[in-house]
Amino acid sequence: MARFEDIIATVGRTPVVRVRRLGPKDVELYVKVEARNPMGSVKDRLAVGIIEAAERSGALEPGQTVIEATSGNTGIGLAMVCARRGYPLVIVMAENFSVERRKIMRFLGAKVVLTPAAEKGMGMLRKAQELAQAHGWFLTRQFENEANADVHSRTTAVEILEDFPDGLDYWVTGFGTGGTLKGVARVLKAQSPRTKIVVCEPDNSQTYGSATRLPWPADGVPKESHPLFRPHPVQGWAPDFVPKLAEDARRYVDQIVPVSGSEALELSRTLAMREGILTGISGGATLAGALAVCAGAEPGSRILCMLPDTGERYLSTPLFDNVPVDMTDDEVAISHSTPSARFDKAPDVPPSTGESAAPTAEARAFVREAIENPEHPVVVFALTWCEFTWGVRKLFKRCGIAYRAVDLDGVAYQNDNWGGKIRAALTEYSGVPTIPQIFVGGRLVGDATKTFAAFAEGRLQTSLKELGVSFEDTVGDKLYSLMPGWAQRSSST
Repeated sequence: MARFEDIIATVGRTPVVRVRRLGPKDVELYVKVEARNPMGSVKDRLAVGIIEAAERSGALEPGQTVIEATSGNTGIGLAMVCARRGYPLVIVMAENFSVERRKIMRFLGAKVVLTPAAEKGMGMLRKAQELAQAHGWFLTRQFENEANADVHSRTTAVEILEDFPDGLDYWVTGFGTGGTLKGVARVLKAQSPRTKIVVCEPDNSQTYGSATRLPWPADGVPKESHPLFRPHPVQGWAPDFVPKLAEDARRYVDQIVPVSGSEALELSRTLAMREGILTGISGGATLAGALAVCAGAEPGSRILCMLPDTGERYLSTPLFDNVPVDMTDDEVAISHSTPSARFDKAPDVPPSTGESAAPTAEARAFVREAIENPEHPVVVFALTWCEFTWGVRKLFKRCGIAYRAVDLDGVAYQNDNWGGKIRAALTEYSGVPTIPQIFVGGRLVGDATKTFAAFAEGRLQTSLKELGVSFEDTVGDKLYSLMPGWAQRSSST
């Protein structure tokens, strides 16, 4: 294993893997697994290339905010690089892209500004440009920035040539920003002339294969969508315009293959189940194009397909629509084939949060003081890692309700089983053995389910108003989305 100075140094050198169970047996089909980059996509390369080029040129000043419009993967890569290099980052993203992406970017410290889906990619670009101009931020311009293509010429293309010293017959990719396409294709054409460059795009939105060419605007923001653009499920693969870098790369392209959205989804799933390789919708789409190439290739041909990212980035998209959360009938049958740990019978061992204890006078006094203390009218007796407790905490945080938390399994309550003694005293006081228990103004509201019901019926809000506890009732019909997933389903039936 290598040692690296920072996470940025781990970008690149992704593996090429033979695909053996799919496609014709008389050709060699390989995939380049870009999910092995640290943030899970090929766009990590772009992020490093653009930021380092801007640093060298002086276009990006120390501490300056970086901004970009992206469907997500570029933003995640930029968030990684900016976190390491100390740049604030703002990402502009249309609202219809997967929720996982915006959460990952925010987790890495970026701010995410959403734009209406109806305004498509142009809306994202326009908003990013406006914000950059208004605030003096550095706009990375991924669709036209030559540093995007350059980093692929230095890394991705070199890796491919090294991995195929005996030659490569076809290289298959989508066009996306155009950076991977231009950067790799020009090197392959120069150093491996036999390699045919194959570009894939959605069959219902064949903008790249169209004879209609829209000139790239000087300000980098297209003023109109390509007339053949139609919405499609392949996120990040083909925006409503043809980027400048992709337009530049046309001279290297030998073939354009249209791919259906349904085939892209199906092949992503098939690749996972038959080869153990997890990729997103764009990976399934590019694989579909590669299989079309395989069908017409000469025996013995070597074909390399780019897999841009990981499938985990698509959990909230149609890619995972048919993947259940709860056990299927077959899985229930497997569970029932042996007697232990089943949901249709009482637990063999009652759950415990620690050593059982008897209530002590000190514990009884603690419980009374906590419940009756006017300085903390809202009290939650909780377990730190209880998912019902998380639901209550999320509700109170969303509404701005101040409360005292008594985490009975927390470190502060572990000495001499202090938490167990408090819980025993609490059960004696309330007559309720379960946790969490929520008290408002000295009165027991109940466990998490009863607290949510009290909020849904307005009883909890009335009690808070009577006590002068401030809150914002902004949850609306999203109330039960704060509960654990399986409890949400129970609440809706």
